[in-house]
Amino acid sequence: MGSETAVLRADLAQISEWIAPGSRILDLGCGDGTLLAHLAAHRAVSGYGLEIDPTNVATCVAAGVNVIQADVDDGLSDFADQSFDYVVMTQALQALARPDRVLAEMLRVGREAIITFPNFGHWRVRFALLRGRMPLTPALPAQWYNTENIHLCTLSDFEDLCRSAGWDVLQRALHDRRHHDALHIRRFPNLFCEIALYKLRRP
Repeated sequence: MGSETAVLRADLAQISEWIAPGSRILDLGCGDGTLLAHLAAHRAVSGYGLEIDPTNVATCVAAGVNVIQADVDDGLSDFADQSFDYVVMTQALQALARPDRVLAEMLRVGREAIITFPNFGHWRVRFALLRGRMPLTPALPAQWYNTENIHLCTLSDFEDLCRSAGWDVLQRALHDRRHHDALHIRRFPNLFCEIALYKLRRP
């Protein structure tokens, strides 16, 4: 990756590499607007972020990022079909009430969707469950009683959903918790991948 992505968290840097310059973007759960601000500065993108947390919304506004305070679970009905080149959602899929519906909406309002999520099939998760415990891992650090995650999935689950919905997987990147690639992850992705990144398109 080029030096322009060096200031970004590794998963956001990967997403930046997947986005064409001059694109129009909607970032769901945009947080403090780091990705949008970077893409506007380095890739001449335009677009909006959706964010529910008022502190993050204020940070976006202060940084000059276009943001709308909204709950992604309420849907994207305010946006017309194919309004954006990309709709992005990082590390929020597992916290949604109906991830399948939100993904369908992302692919309605955008030509392509980019999603990242923790892999519930990782060996640390399996080991914890074998011990009769809910998993507590670097990629899933919250206790069972205070986690925001309600619909965790494995890589196989996610790809099964894509196949059943007829969505094309254009690209994927499978990383460990430090966002590094490795041969053992490529050979046994559902066992060793901790963070998954997918780019999807609806035919």
